[in-house]
Amino acid sequence: MTDPTVVAVERDGDERHLARELRDGAFLAPRPLLPCPGRIRIALVGIRAGLLAGDELDLNISVGPGAHLELVEPAGLVAYDHRGGSARWRARVDIAEGGELTWHGLPFVVSGGADVERAMDARLATGARMLWRDTLVLGRSGERGGRIRATTRVTYEDQELLVEDLDLTDPEVRELPGLLGPNRVIGSVAALGATPPGPPHPYRMELAGPGAQVRLLDTVAPAVEAELTEVWESWLTTLYASCI
Repeated sequence: MTDPTVVAVERDGDERHLARELRDGAFLAPRPLLPCPGRIRIALVGIRAGLLAGDELDLNISVGPGAHLELVEPAGLVAYDHRGGSARWRARVDIAEGGELTWHGLPFVVSGGADVERAMDARLATGARMLWRDTLVLGRSGERGGRIRATTRVTYEDQELLVEDLDLTDPEVRELPGLLGPNRVIGSVAALGATPPGPPHPYRMELAGPGAQVRLLDTVAPAVEAELTEVWESWLTTLYASCI
């Protein structure tokens, strides 16, 4: 068990955004960025190489009532060859009433030989919202990619909003037609707690409550990243105040 990275923010009676707790974890350190009106911005800065065999990366994110947290990742994450071992990445997110979280995650690369368990558990109270961008890349250049099982569970007002289990542990199975096929890049943008307006996207999925998700597959990252950027910026503009 490793020390988690902790980010807890709140808004006080004078409408100021405050970092109630910023605690370095074993792999990531939260660092405040230049302020933006209407939100607090925190960077998750890497302080240790990983993920290696036996590594456990834990994140605890808490957003208080009416607060808006923007999480920034300066760099992506690579799960290296675990040589028979395994690693874990786990995030727990709690957003109180009227709170907002925008999290633009950078690619999570699963190298050949890696074996990763990745879990996102988010709980949204009434009026809470979360915009999350996520990209999984199976393998570095020239690699088939290792094993990963990625689970996501999001609740809104204690009701299940998005529950997903991506079992990509067997390359022979995941590469079958109708599953991933030749694709090794899986990118998505999810609006949770609010349904984004705008023209329909061919790969948009409405959630079980307020929210929607767009997921794209491709053999290379640039095409996915470009299209997801358009979705991200559109939803960010319509659901959240801009930061100039």
